[in-house]
Amino acid sequence: MASELKRFSARTGRDISIINITEEVGNAVASSKIKDGIAVVFVAGSTAAISTLEFEPGLLKDLPKVLEKIAPLKADYEHHKTWNDRNGASHILSNLVGPSLTVPFEKKKLLLGSWQQIVLMDFDRDAREREVLVQVVG
Repeated sequence: MASELKRFSARTGRDISIINITEEVGNAVASSKIKDGIAVVFVAGSTAAISTLEFEPGLLKDLPKVLEKIAPLKADYEHHKTWNDRNGASHILSNLVGPSLTVPFEKKKLLLGSWQQIVLMDFDRDAREREVLVQVVG
């Protein structure tokens, strides 16, 4: 079984930031030597996640509102007592969504649904540069 590791970085916003990374993941697969297989997409860090959604303006407003109800950013979390960084909700949301996603591909093309895009979700309180790893396996 062949495997190649690809990397790219993405600049995110603060609090609940959702970035479409479908093109970057597709480029990682296309630039590999592997024709058919899976791409495992992983974000390094404990306050970010990888998922899929229809990347459209309505959902980009709706999803943060729903996530804010699940884990309010301004609530007082026990985590804050440990590090005093006020990002307890960021860790909880990251844990609920998860840091990775597996996407099959065929003939170097991601097999996504018509309205499905791969997204990087950053829940941390400050904007930052995130490293995304794509393990291309075939």
